[in-house]
Formats: sequence, C-alpha cells, structure tokens
Amino acid sequence: MKQSRRDLLAASGGVTVMALAASAGLFKSGDLHAQEWNKSAFDTKNLQDTVKAFGGSGAAESKDIAITSPDIAENGAVVPVSVTSKLGKTESIAILVEKNPNALSAAFDIPGGTEPFVSTRVKMGQTSNVHALVKADGKYFYATKEIKVTLGGCGG
Repeated sequence: MKQSRRDLLAASGGVTVMALAASAGLFKSGDLHAQEWNKSAFDTKNLQDTVKAFGGSGAAESKDIAITSPDIAENGAVVPVSVTSKLGKTESIAILVEKNPNALSAAFDIPGGTEPFVSTRVKMGQTSNVHALVKADGKYFYATKEIKVTLGGCGG
C-alpha cells in the first residue's frame, strides 16, 4: 500500500494535538475511559424493566421531555430521534423502542453543565411507541411518541 505524505501528516496530526493537550495538563490519562457496558439494560423488553436495570424503582411521565422525530418513518433502518430534557439536574437520557426485540436502543450520560440534548438514529422493525427515559436528580421520568414505520428495519 502506497501512503502519501498528505495521508501521513493527516494521521499524525491528531496524535500530536492529543499529546500537546496532555502535556499542557488539559486532561489526565484517567479522564479518557469508556462507559461501562450495562448488558442487562440492553437485554430488557420494556420501559419498567429498563428502569430497574438502571437501578430505579419506577418512572413518572413528564411534559418536560421532548421527543423530536418524524411521525412517519419511510425506512425503519434509520429513524432519526432527538430528545431534549428541561428537567433540572439531568444525568442521563435513554431511547427505547417498545416493539423491538430489545427495547433499549441507546443510552447517554449527560455531564453536569451541559445541555441535556441527544440526537441519534435508531432501527425500528415496525410501528411502535418510542420512549425517552431521563434520569434527573436521581429520579426517572419518561415521555412517549408513536412513530409509524412504512418499511421495517429489523429484517422486515
């Protein structure tokens, strides 16, 4: 494989920036770690089981959580979903698709001082309710929106 000078410079640029940032004390090596995998949460089949897998006892419905997505998704393989929380002290946001084989599609930790907003694409096998599960100030809240799917994304 022939590598050009431009490719080499592009590849080494990111490493150089990270090394300079580390030497300047902008972050410590312990700051960069992956979130621990919560396999039991991703194996759940419904909202209540997901809350329990995250360590909660129940969730209350909230008008302070907004789900933005198309009402009708033409392709269930890539359905854009955004969630915004207006709840104070939002700690995490999760997206669940009720009729998928595994309900939990995505989970995000929200660092303190950041805007509680996430946007991603989920796979939906059929028309289903989509739940946004938000942990705020140690309690769980949710909002629900139905998304109709015309072409299934989970093998349909």
